[in-house]
Amino acid sequence: MAITNTGLPPYFQLLPKDSVARVAKLELLARTRMQGSITGRHASPNKGSSTEFAEHRAYMPGDDVRRLDWRAYARRDRYLIREFVDETNLHATIIVDCSGSMAYVGDKALDIAGSRGPASKFQYARCLAAVLANFLHGQQDAVGLALVDAGLRQFLRPSMRKSHLHRIMSELWETSPADDGPLPDALREVGSRLTRKGLVVVLSDLFDDPEATLEQLHQLRHRGNEVLLLHVLADEELTFPFKSATQFRDLEDDDHSIDTDPGAIRADYLKRFGDFLKSIGSGCGRLGLHYLPLNTSQPFEEPLAQWLARRGR
Repeated sequence: MAITNTGLPPYFQLLPKDSVARVAKLELLARTRMQGSITGRHASPNKGSSTEFAEHRAYMPGDDVRRLDWRAYARRDRYLIREFVDETNLHATIIVDCSGSMAYVGDKALDIAGSRGPASKFQYARCLAAVLANFLHGQQDAVGLALVDAGLRQFLRPSMRKSHLHRIMSELWETSPADDGPLPDALREVGSRLTRKGLVVVLSDLFDDPEATLEQLHQLRHRGNEVLLLHVLADEELTFPFKSATQFRDLEDDDHSIDTDPGAIRADYLKRFGDFLKSIGSGCGRLGLHYLPLNTSQPFEEPLAQWLARRGR
């Protein structure tokens, strides 16, 4: 394994100090009941000893009398035990789209950690995935990683170990976009591997059938997971600034390209792309999924921090 001149493995470049510091000041608490293995800060479906009241149950011989609810006894003339929501650590799985379309590099894309020039959508996404994994690990949460393209390329189950975080960083650093493949199928395969309810974060440009993709995200949500969709797009895909005759090449099929006059198709393209974005945004709202669009020409720290802050409130 290569070592940088700082003495650290090269994948530590995916953790720029400013990004880590900006996010580290915030906190991500699960909205749904999580299943974890240690005491933490997230609500669990199990009963425990936190300060959040869950329910009453009948007193049984051997119960701690300090948990008797004397006010309830005065009202009902029955001995009732107060149950509280247990708190647990979060199990988070970060899914990164590695399909060919994620290799696109926009002229306005940022030069971010590890990109050595304008970042591709994938380089932008992997840096964000690394910062998120480091952030969650810092909260004592278990973090896992799924890399998807034509299928499930790599799957690392959530773990709290420091060595596991390093492996996640290494996988992100060594991976590059490659094969095309149906994103909904890959999401279905990831879902079949998840054994606990937790947080699922998806980073993708979503260049696939939006309804089929939303259906698989809904299935993840239906199984009790909280789902955050980070929609990674280049500025050119959003604004279509091309003016002169241009050849567009399919990044997922080298044999497929088209020569066109951008001015002749701009209005139609922007309408269709706008409809695509609306279908994703409205679908996420309808299905109870968190949706955050991102532009590779803009730093991800601010919109991510704003979302975490809004969610915390």
